[in-house]
Amino acid sequence: MDEQRETLQRIVSTLANKNDEIHNFIDLLNHTIKNVQVNSSNAISELDEEFEGLYAILGEMKGAMANTIQQEEARKIQALQDQLSQCSNALESSEELLELAAQSLDIEDSGKFLKAARQIKDRVTMAPAFRISLKPKVSDSMTHLMVDFTMERHMLQAVKFLPVPKAPEIDLSACLVADNCVTVSWRMPEEDSRIDHFVLEYRKTNFDGLPRVKDEKRWELIDYIKTTEYTLSGLKFDTKYMNLRVRACNKAVPGEYSDPVTLETKAFVFSLDSTSSHLNLKVEDTYIEWDPTGGKVQEKVKGKENKSRSGALSPKKTSIVGRSPMRGSRDRFAGESYTVLGDTAVESGQHYWEVRAQKDCKSYSVGVTYRNLGKFDQLGKTNSSWCIHINNWLQTTFSAKHNNKTKTLEIPFPDRIGVYCDFDGGQLTFYNADSKELLHTFRTKFTQPLLPGFTIWCGGLTVSTGLQVPSAVKTLQKSEVGLSGSTSSLNNVA
Repeated sequence: MDEQRETLQRIVSTLANKNDEIHNFIDLLNHTIKNVQVNSSNAISELDEEFEGLYAILGEMKGAMANTIQQEEARKIQALQDQLSQCSNALESSEELLELAAQSLDIEDSGKFLKAARQIKDRVTMAPAFRISLKPKVSDSMTHLMVDFTMERHMLQAVKFLPVPKAPEIDLSACLVADNCVTVSWRMPEEDSRIDHFVLEYRKTNFDGLPRVKDEKRWELIDYIKTTEYTLSGLKFDTKYMNLRVRACNKAVPGEYSDPVTLETKAFVFSLDSTSSHLNLKVEDTYIEWDPTGGKVQEKVKGKENKSRSGALSPKKTSIVGRSPMRGSRDRFAGESYTVLGDTAVESGQHYWEVRAQKDCKSYSVGVTYRNLGKFDQLGKTNSSWCIHINNWLQTTFSAKHNNKTKTLEIPFPDRIGVYCDFDGGQLTFYNADSKELLHTFRTKFTQPLLPGFTIWCGGLTVSTGLQVPSAVKTLQKSEVGLSGSTSSLNNVA
């Protein structure tokens, strides 16, 4: 009985859920009907506006053309009236001469007759009737101002609702990935003069090939693009690839998206290893800040915790520093080694990152090291680390360091430093990140993976990763072939 009751309850529950679904669907249908009515009314209103606009244009054209005809009519009538006035004057003069000639024929005196005949002859010779044209100056035809709307009528008769634009085609050969920018180029499969603008969408991914539904980031949208090319700039390449698609829009409706394409956007991405950084450093993913109270705060925290957990960070401290997967296998830097390393090693290829120091930063080093850098070691003072060092305390110095040997760099140090590492080519080069001016180059043979390294005293550093090797740096590298930017004393191989 209980089992049957439970079964019936499940059936009732299922039926109730289905009834709720039907009620919701009915509400959706009613709402859709209302939307269809509203949208249809809006479409008719827009149609009325379009035709009223067309009527207005035709009215303006008709008025302008009628005005042209009236002007032509006035010009012709004026010309004919002028000619008519001339003819009337000539006719009046001719009739006066005719009357005078008739009177002269009645003169009996030969002398007077001859004199009158000569006068009449002279006046006839100069008479206007013999100098005017007896052809109208203008034609009465107005056919040159007639219009033929046959072609336009056919065009109007062919007016239809705007079609849905076809999907554009992205031209992979014209797309470009360089300097953390992506230039996308596309074309329409056939010319469409009614295209108003294009919409470009992109999203980052680690999957090569077609976009995948699962584990994908949402599409980012760029709207109202008026050309068939667009450049996405200022990107951080923190994934291996980027999916792109584009669609065309006319005044009424957007078309289908193009087939998506995938472009490679690889770059070196790392964060700072907060779990092994010096206690006097406050570390976030890509930011380091000198904290003179860090060690003391940590000691106080340890005192409050259980002795068996003396090596662990407090929850508060853990929330301040960045992520820490696969780390913590090495001791924290200590003593005067105010150092933090990157969490990702360079094992091959060419990579680039940048560092910006705060204005109040007194001393800092930027470089690379093997994993064996000791907890008390400083960058550039071992045979397994290379760096450039800026000292802005009391007296400003700028130098390159390796194996505890220093080379002074007689150039101003920049606000931003670019680090270029060619692992396979055995080259570590530092640049002015703004001007791409060469600062220093180490040339050696790297025998172990390299970790980005940073040492700081007083102030803060911001690290920018996910950067491609800039085109300007690639160009400079080509011009540096065969040249050495550092002395042999700094090129000892570890």
